[in-house]
Amino acid sequence: MLQVKNLNITLAGATRDISIVKDVSFELDAGRSLGVVGESGSGKSMTALAVMGLLPGAIRASGSINLAGQELLSLSEQEMCSVRGNKVAMIFQEPMTSLNPVQTIGRQVAEPLTLHKGMTRAAARQEAIRLLDRVGIPDAARRLDVYPHQLSGGQRQRVMIAIALSCSPKVLVADEPTTALDVTVQRQILDLLRELVSETRMALIIISHDLGVIGEMVDEMLVMYGGNVVERGQADKIFSQPAHPYTSRLLEAIPRFGMSRSERLKTIPGTMPEIGSEMKSCIFAGRCDLVCAECLQAPPPFVSVDDAHVAACIKAGRVMETAQ
Repeated sequence: MLQVKNLNITLAGATRDISIVKDVSFELDAGRSLGVVGESGSGKSMTALAVMGLLPGAIRASGSINLAGQELLSLSEQEMCSVRGNKVAMIFQEPMTSLNPVQTIGRQVAEPLTLHKGMTRAAARQEAIRLLDRVGIPDAARRLDVYPHQLSGGQRQRVMIAIALSCSPKVLVADEPTTALDVTVQRQILDLLRELVSETRMALIIISHDLGVIGEMVDEMLVMYGGNVVERGQADKIFSQPAHPYTSRLLEAIPRFGMSRSERLKTIPGTMPEIGSEMKSCIFAGRCDLVCAECLQAPPPFVSVDDAHVAACIKAGRVMETAQ
């Protein structure tokens, strides 16, 4: 369904291009879900924006993004407009800034239907009611004529999902879909996404800082650090036996049920390298307690630790032993 191969994202600088995302590759089949995790600045959202063709003007993507046999990076902006919102759609982090504050909910849900499906305004309005009802908006017909500020945060997020689903996309990208929502609403949104993937067989990409969300929602997982993929594989295997020191430290930092008040959460010392840093070593070397001379000589290759489970670490075996 979706194949991303050797995706590089660069920012044109005054003297040289600055690398933001480097050689990201993954595949995602219909009905499957992929979780992308990592600290802020690791390149997660930039990767998603590249898939959507929404990178800012000075930033360029190269490599390959192939959706059902169509190469997206070779499309013009006009051609991409027929794909975006139709074959691939996105739920953005903050619905209040993504929804148009001066247009009614009904008009915003109906717009993709008139643009991509050629529906009349009356037909699009009826379909908008059905979509809002499907995503759990109460009294959907009456809510068509309200504005975003008149809805709660959870309801606005449901409207974003309705807009994204309006044209039955092949791929849905959800960038932090539960940000700023309370735990009850978060659970409802996640359950809704799970149901929709099961019903429509669309492929789902979830970007999140919350490893708890990723652990229960996705089939496969990408761990990104400093613009690089450092581990890739089935989510259950990565959670049970991480093979990269960064992944292991992220999992150790998750609060555990029953922790005492005096027990401190584990942290990762140091900071991530600045975007565009020219690294001649392992990118995680400065924060890794397993670093050795070989780690400082060159970026490590991917090491296969299991079927379709790889990690960019020469000590992947030792990391896995420690995690057991």
